[in-house]
Amino acid sequence: MPIYAYKCAACGFAKDLLQKMSDPPLTDCPQCHQPSFSKQLTAAGFQLKGSGWYATDFKTGSSPVAAPAGGGDAPATTASPAKTDTPAATASASACAPNCACH
Repeated sequence: MPIYAYKCAACGFAKDLLQKMSDPPLTDCPQCHQPSFSKQLTAAGFQLKGSGWYATDFKTGSSPVAAPAGGGDAPATTASPAKTDTPAATASASACAPNCACH
């Protein structure tokens, strides 16, 4: 729920109140009971601290992959991924039978 700043135009009483966005604005001052209590325009109290998603996800310094030269006249080819002996692949291979179909 947002926090709204209110101020009375009659007596100068000011207060920050936690309200739902769907709640109607307050009009009666809790101090002098005059109908001159109104919302104030304030800056948002919002700060981003820490490394953040921008610095970790998008700020790599690498450029995007360029399109191949030649205007795209050549047909596109697909390459199958190369099989590597990573620790995860070696661990899963040792759990299978020697002649299994998954490798």
